[in-house]
Amino acid sequence: MEIELIEIRDFLSAHHPFNQLPEPAINQVPALLQVRYFRRGSIIPDAGSIDDYLYLVRSGAVEIHGTQDELLARLGEGDLFGYRASHMEGHAEFQGTAMEDSLVYLLPAAEVDRLCKEQPQFSYFFEPAGGGRLRDAISNTGEDGSSHLGLMTTQIGDMISRAPISMPPDASIRDTATVMSDERVSSIMITEGEQLVGIVTDRDLRRRVVAKGLDTSLPISHIMTTDPHTLEANNYAFEAMLHMARNNFHHLPILRQGKVAGMLTATDFAERHTTSAVYLVSSVYKQHEVQGLAAISGRIPQLLQNLAAADATANSIGHVITAVVDAITVRLLQLAEERFGPPPVPYAWVAAGSQARSEQTAKSDQDNCLVMDDAYDSRAHGEYFKALAGFVCDGLNACGYIYCPGEMMAVTDKWRQPLAGWKRYFNHWIEQPEPKALMLTCVFFDLRCIHGEKNLFRQLREYLLAKTRGNQIFLAYMAGNALSFKPPLGFFRNFVLISGGEHDHTFDLKHNGIVPIVDLARVYALAAGSHAINTQDRLKEVASGGEVSHGGAHDLRDALEFVSSLRIRHQARQIKAGEAPNHYMSPDDLSHFERSHLKDAFSVVRTMQSVLSQRYLR
Repeated sequence: MEIELIEIRDFLSAHHPFNQLPEPAINQVPALLQVRYFRRGSIIPDAGSIDDYLYLVRSGAVEIHGTQDELLARLGEGDLFGYRASHMEGHAEFQGTAMEDSLVYLLPAAEVDRLCKEQPQFSYFFEPAGGGRLRDAISNTGEDGSSHLGLMTTQIGDMISRAPISMPPDASIRDTATVMSDERVSSIMITEGEQLVGIVTDRDLRRRVVAKGLDTSLPISHIMTTDPHTLEANNYAFEAMLHMARNNFHHLPILRQGKVAGMLTATDFAERHTTSAVYLVSSVYKQHEVQGLAAISGRIPQLLQNLAAADATANSIGHVITAVVDAITVRLLQLAEERFGPPPVPYAWVAAGSQARSEQTAKSDQDNCLVMDDAYDSRAHGEYFKALAGFVCDGLNACGYIYCPGEMMAVTDKWRQPLAGWKRYFNHWIEQPEPKALMLTCVFFDLRCIHGEKNLFRQLREYLLAKTRGNQIFLAYMAGNALSFKPPLGFFRNFVLISGGEHDHTFDLKHNGIVPIVDLARVYALAAGSHAINTQDRLKEVASGGEVSHGGAHDLRDALEFVSSLRIRHQARQIKAGEAPNHYMSPDDLSHFERSHLKDAFSVVRTMQSVLSQRYLR
């Protein structure tokens, strides 16, 4: 092969989709190309249709204009246009303009057709963008493409290294403690036959026996924890880790088809660095000062790095990070009650926004509110709850969860209300959905009780779902609001980037990639009366309820996972480099694989926004 053709071949090999061709096929392509030089201001094509060739920009810059001379795309080195690269009807009438002196490779449409027929991996690029292509990409988003055997793929049963240690309920406390000592275990299961009836830990022996001077000849059933939490052995280790972190457990009995299989402990995770959330949560509840909690929250970025390096899913990472934040919030509330005394009336501390959805990452502000029992009297109880909310919100800010810029926090008087007051709020927002009300609903329709009287929260949740279910007028307003954030994708599947300022030449993965999916799922969930809060859970539920097609919901779930994973890996790289994590990403930081499939994800969102618009805004 001539030197010039080799150089062209090497350029093609570095750009998608040519890099998908096997070596014999890509070696043939350079000889099939026309090489054209277009001076600045030249029209492309200068004859025929733009569909006659697949154009690849080697150097320079090209703008694509529509039939009304509107600007559709700005293209540079490595970008494609013409043929079917745009996946748009009627694009044969479009034309390009060389904005600089440009060198362009032209591959005849007939040769593109032949390559598509002979090379499925090449043809795949020209298939209509969307969920099918994106779904295939989800499993290939790792940095190096390798497969890590982590918590997401390891079953709990595979982590159990020894046979279960158990005692019958009529065994004495002394005999049980002796067995625990001999077997060197910190917990033991109490069983009748193969059925679990209780659990005893070292802590139980200290607190319930030694500290109280209890007679050790009593049966162990006298001090055991009855009806303990359990998981099945075929569940994934991640589920166990998350369950233990959320509940501050150090021991979790594991069952296999309802029968005792073994005990999982925090120690079993010791060599699996991605599970440090268990230890972080455990440490949280040992802290007595805000400074200690702040030190623990300072380790969350490293936790995110570890999870990203282990190829954990974005949805899983969100749950893990949020579990630590929940624990910090609960501990702050416990410390507040120690400082100010027990609450004068029952209350529920409720998280909103990303914490409520269990979708937090390395950079989050705080959104929260207080729901108090209707026995609340502002004159008698107002100062207590104001002080409690101030202590917790200040503590969260000290831990890196900055004050909400919109002041949507329990420290704000407006967001500290009895149940009846919250019902009046939601009634007003739903009956009079002006722009500010719609903005508030996007925050306060994503709620989850973190601490306190859960029944207060349940009553509020049931009330608002009853008001929104089937309310077509309100849902139409919500649908219109959900369309306010658009994916940053132009007509020719090029990225629409921020121009100027601190984030020049980037796009916002959060507000233009993730938020549109969250907003769509919220509308579907409210229409269906779904209790789900997590976006992935909402999309699963509403598909079965008919609010959105199974295919559409699945496509959105895949799009959310792909975009969220890109954001998490972007933030992990920033943390490793000592930079503050953010949501802004440059296409220059994307591989060809990531760039192509991110466009697929944005195309899915754009399509589903169009479907929502047709349903509610006609």
